[in-house]
Amino acid sequence: MIKIPKNIYEAIIKHAKTKAPIEACGYLAGIYEEAKVLYEMTNADNSEEHFSFHPKEQFEVFKKANELKLRLIACYHSHPVTPARPSEEDIKLAYDPNISYIIISLAKDIPDIKSFKIKNGEVTKEDVEVLQ
Repeated sequence: MIKIPKNIYEAIIKHAKTKAPIEACGYLAGIYEEAKVLYEMTNADNSEEHFSFHPKEQFEVFKKANELKLRLIACYHSHPVTPARPSEEDIKLAYDPNISYIIISLAKDIPDIKSFKIKNGEVTKEDVEVLQ
């Protein structure tokens, strides 16, 4: 289970809506499975169908989280017009089995956020708890 404070949860949705129709992306840093900081990232692909990070920006976020004694616990991205489930490309590019992969779907009126663990191409859905 991943735990996300309500303000971070809402910020993820806002980021996704602001960037639509481009896929929004970023990281959550935290302690254990609880998010403490949201890092909005630049979608280097500027694409409606996939995303990638700028390596320099990715390194800076890793460094900032480390300075706060946090670790990157989740990578998130939006699906502007498709459901909140990993695509074949998402699964193929899920290199870190220790983090959660969060997908925000804007396909319906109410955004849908789901989280997954992906290890060796196997996808397991995990619960998302929104902390008040």
